[in-house]
Amino acid sequence: MNCIDLFAGAGGLSEGFHRAGFKFFAHVEMDEAASLTLKTRQACYYLKRNNRLDIYIAYISGNISREEFYLQIPDTVFRSVINAEINEETINSIFEQIDANRRGQDVDIIIGGPPCQAYSVIGRSRDPKGMSEDKRNYLYKEYIKFLMRYTPKLFVFENVLGLLSAQNGVIFNNMKKEFKNAGYNIDYKVLNAKEFGVLEHRKRIILMGWREDINFKYPEFNVINNNYTIRDLFKDLPVIKSGECSNLYKEKVTKCLEDTHIRTKEWDVLTQNISRPNNERDLEIYKLYIKVWNEEGRKLKYNELPEQLSTHSNKNSFLDRFNIVPYDNICHTVVAHIAKDGHYYIHPDINQNRSISVREAARIQSFPDDYYFESSRTAAFKQIGNAVPPLMAEIIAKEIKKKVNELL
Repeated sequence: MNCIDLFAGAGGLSEGFHRAGFKFFAHVEMDEAASLTLKTRQACYYLKRNNRLDIYIAYISGNISREEFYLQIPDTVFRSVINAEINEETINSIFEQIDANRRGQDVDIIIGGPPCQAYSVIGRSRDPKGMSEDKRNYLYKEYIKFLMRYTPKLFVFENVLGLLSAQNGVIFNNMKKEFKNAGYNIDYKVLNAKEFGVLEHRKRIILMGWREDINFKYPEFNVINNNYTIRDLFKDLPVIKSGECSNLYKEKVTKCLEDTHIRTKEWDVLTQNISRPNNERDLEIYKLYIKVWNEEGRKLKYNELPEQLSTHSNKNSFLDRFNIVPYDNICHTVVAHIAKDGHYYIHPDINQNRSISVREAARIQSFPDDYYFESSRTAAFKQIGNAVPPLMAEIIAKEIKKKVNELL
């Protein structure tokens, strides 16, 4: 099935659909760093198909520059990545690029979800006008323009739970009407990534639409209970402290990593296992949080900190400014704020005493170890926090494909 990915981010959703055998005409993304990540992933696919992964490994290991790397890849490999904001001024140019790529072939499915900040409950609470005037509220209208132009059989629209309550539900109700007016029946469910084998609590709205002439029904998904924990997920990673980087696995691949499609027996190249540096005060706070968690099994509240470690005057609200990634459970939701600080993602090992590394965050989101995030540590964290877990996307894509094949 031929696919277009809108608001593609770093490619978590398209990674899952790629694994399920979907072919992409376009990945449209406005962020430059995320677009570079998408290009690097396309290069990885190309080199893997041609048994030349040594070139990819040389690049992600820092042995050759991006310019030298690109010289090894045909330009056609990168044509599907369109680095552009989707708006009234750019949309016709984006259409032209997609049409050049598809060469008259039909688009079977469109996937993606507009940036979620305007719908996010936290985002609305921080904005004096509750994000009511944020133009991102209406990016779904741009999405619909792609449906109108390409009339795909199906679409998959992903977003945060806050979409349901944005502007007291008015936006979501209007969205449903406009999808219907575009000729699509829709259904949606709130799905949790943990039920797809991802080691993370992450609830998201997954809305699916299908053309009115197609007898499609929203798939049922079997809950995956693999009983793996963060301890299993991090088991083969080296010990590092705050601000350190080590890209040497300490042991061979584990069953957990194979089952979650994070690492294979053949892959032995660790990258981006780098943690951000923390100041001494934060490290003292981290130690206290880990100690209380390990000894009492509870999360310390901000107003319980010693006076010399407490810098915020507000001791009555926002008491969960810090949080532990638990060894013997799964992680809470990884969000883009991890790019600003790691206080909500403290590593559970008191001897390492740091926030989690880029690679650890990527693993929690179920990105495979051969996935490389471009530009900088901060940009990588942001891309990971905004992504759809690839493992979840893969299962959704396979079920969609199965249902479509039953219709043919």
